[in-house]
Amino acid sequence: MDPIRQSKIENRKIPFKPLPRSFYQAPTLQLAKDLLGTFLVHRSRGVSTIGRIVETEAYLQDDPACHAYRGSTPRTRVMFGPPGHAYLYFIYGMYWCFNVVSAPPGTGEAVLVRALEPIHGIEGMRRRRAGCGKRLSDKALCNGPGKLVIAMGMGPRQNGIDLTKPPLFLAGRAALGPDSFDPRHILTGTRIGINKAAQHPYRFYLRNNPFVSKR
Repeated sequence: MDPIRQSKIENRKIPFKPLPRSFYQAPTLQLAKDLLGTFLVHRSRGVSTIGRIVETEAYLQDDPACHAYRGSTPRTRVMFGPPGHAYLYFIYGMYWCFNVVSAPPGTGEAVLVRALEPIHGIEGMRRRRAGCGKRLSDKALCNGPGKLVIAMGMGPRQNGIDLTKPPLFLAGRAALGPDSFDPRHILTGTRIGINKAAQHPYRFYLRNNPFVSKR
């Protein structure tokens, strides 16, 4: 993002409004594409942190890599609820990952958000990520699912939260002005860091975006 535009965003009141429930009712693979270019907003302790979604991965119920593949469990119950809720899970004994629940109630599907472009509250993101032991560049703050959860100040308390209202929600692509998003910039690839069903082309990201985790 242009530094001058970034400064203006950081110093003005954030007008972002939550997307409606209907936005999340698209089929999971389509939703994974629709999420690209939208803005993830978290308001915590009077401070807003915002990132633009630039990379996603879809997980369908008939997919062996999906947590809901074997049915509903206490861990995956949120995935079987209504779309437009947050599903956070713990991996490697140290990181949380943020997902958007999709599909009608009773079907366990979700979209993993893999990377964000930091938009607002960047110094706050940097402080939250300070545990890595060095000052991170903007590109390194949210270029991975575990990283972005830390930077955005999220965790297990957000599991199951309704994303159609504050304090944690998604805003539309045109939240900062006229919508200049070009769907032709969406690229498709195979998912990262899984062993089962790794061949499925269920990963989506923005062409030439420096904040994507891997190209």
